[in-house]
Amino acid sequence: MLTEEITQDDSTGAYRTIINAIVTQKLAPSQKVSENIISDMFGFSRAISRNLIERLIAKQFLVSISPRVTQVAPLTLLEIKQNFMLRNMLLPEIVSLAAAKTDFDAVHKLNSEIQNIFPIENDDDALKVLKSNKQVNMLLCEQAGYPLMLEWMNQLEDTAMRIYWLYVKANKSFPYLTEQHTATFDIIKSEEPGRISAVIHDMIAQTEERILNTIFSHPQFYTQDLKV
Repeated sequence: MLTEEITQDDSTGAYRTIINAIVTQKLAPSQKVSENIISDMFGFSRAISRNLIERLIAKQFLVSISPRVTQVAPLTLLEIKQNFMLRNMLLPEIVSLAAAKTDFDAVHKLNSEIQNIFPIENDDDALKVLKSNKQVNMLLCEQAGYPLMLEWMNQLEDTAMRIYWLYVKANKSFPYLTEQHTATFDIIKSEEPGRISAVIHDMIAQTEERILNTIFSHPQFYTQDLKV
């Protein structure tokens, strides 16, 4: 199942359930949403649904078109380029700050778990890979000591999951190899900001190129909103 088992008072679990639905396009880009739609689809109370909509608008995963119309945020080439640009600006700096205190045992364990999921055979596998990849990136950032930067990175990584979903669904694979991750971790362990910055910039650039090539080479993406 793509949704998660939660209780009515588990607001964090409810939030993650909706994010997962946006990532997997169960709630598709530009789809209209409302308290009733959220409540009917996921079994949340109206109060929880209303709170989720407000929270997701604040995080820009939903957009308010008018007082009566709310939609899932669009997913276009502009959103993709903006996400890569911002992560390219923030991620090298945050990882460099956190490197000395990063738990690399936990990072390598997660990286191994990602490898064990391949090959990607269904939507559940795809979502597991994306969630685990996000966990890896957040582990590399979490010891930086700046809560606001971590909040920004968390939001950017959730949007990155939406973007990577396009690639995974089109190619049944991930935009970079686990071995690339491992080599990158070794450089991050060096705690040398220049080397860390260079390797992360390179990985982000390669990933952006592969995703854009996938979008341009698959006719299913020849619409303003990128849907699979």
